Amino acid sequence: MSFKINDNEVDIVIAALRPDLTIFLEEWRSIFSRFHLIIVKEPDLEADLQIPHGFDHHVYTKTDIERVVGASLIDFSGHSCRYFGYLMSSKKYIISIDEDCLPARNAAGDPIDAVAQHINNLETPATPFYFNTLYDPFREGADFVRGYPFSLRDGVGCVLSSGLWLNIADYDAPTRAVRPNERNARYVDAVMTVPLQSMMPVSGINIGFDREILGPALVPALRLKGEGKQRLETMEDIWCGMCAKTVSDHLRLGVKTGLPYVWRNGSGNAWESLRREWGGVKLMEEIVPFFQSVKLPAAATTAEECVVTMASLVRARLGSVDPVFLRVAEAMEEWVKLWKRLNFH
Repeated sequence: MSFKINDNEVDIVIAALRPDLTIFLEEWRSIFSRFHLIIVKEPDLEADLQIPHGFDHHVYTKTDIERVVGASLIDFSGHSCRYFGYLMSSKKYIISIDEDCLPARNAAGDPIDAVAQHINNLETPATPFYFNTLYDPFREGADFVRGYPFSLRDGVGCVLSSGLWLNIADYDAPTRAVRPNERNARYVDAVMTVPLQSMMPVSGINIGFDREILGPALVPALRLKGEGKQRLETMEDIWCGMCAKTVSDHLRLGVKTGLPYVWRNGSGNAWESLRREWGGVKLMEEIVPFFQSVKLPAAATTAEECVVTMASLVRARLGSVDPVFLRVAEAMEEWVKLWKRLNFH
């Protein structure tokens, strides 16, 4: 059930938190130049964006966000501005790569095409119902391990490709605070399907997804006070990932992780982020059991319906735990209304 994704079916979404995108885009030119780019300028960024010539792109600004969204519970500031790009795209697929990421390079020093790898992950089936210890059986040179049921070998559609990164390790603020100098130098040449009912965080730093099927489930709902402009502050991404994985599982679709890698540069004060994030660290002890227990009804057959149902469950089960979850439920419902109002599916 593999298929071909055409370049004109893909938008690349970039959240611009810095004005000068020259180095970023020049490094990616050989990869990005054949795609349409959606660049969302962080609402609090005052300086004009510097974008080199030769890219097919559209820039969205604070004015656009206010015009389209109006007064909203959803905060599109910081890295969350990328979600506005997800809303405004009209393409079937989105590749989301942050502007603090450059192409990873192979042993010969050539840039690795992360976009092509995301597309390949989405073009080929996922296998969430039985773990293949030989990783992705649809990669060239791979196959199914012995004992893999033949009835499951067709796989299911892959709707989310969650990439990784080198250099800055994907740690939260508590871990970064005690391991400030650690870097990720391990390039693991593997892709795997995340098993059914296994939860995971997702980061828009480096992902690809089927926007038409899964887009409404990538929801910017859980935002802690002051969070969003440092990559160490990750509660929104974590919530988004759990929503997306829960919806994918319910719809009997798949999620892959592993390749592609990007090279990520980062900054930020881990101790300062820890001060803001500590409440989220504690909330995780409530969030994970909640998602592990969620059972969506068979009547929920779209991502929009799934998110609305989950919002009701959040309100009922977590609203008494912390008032932040009442706001989360409202934001999830508002996100779906926005998605529908803009006539995207």
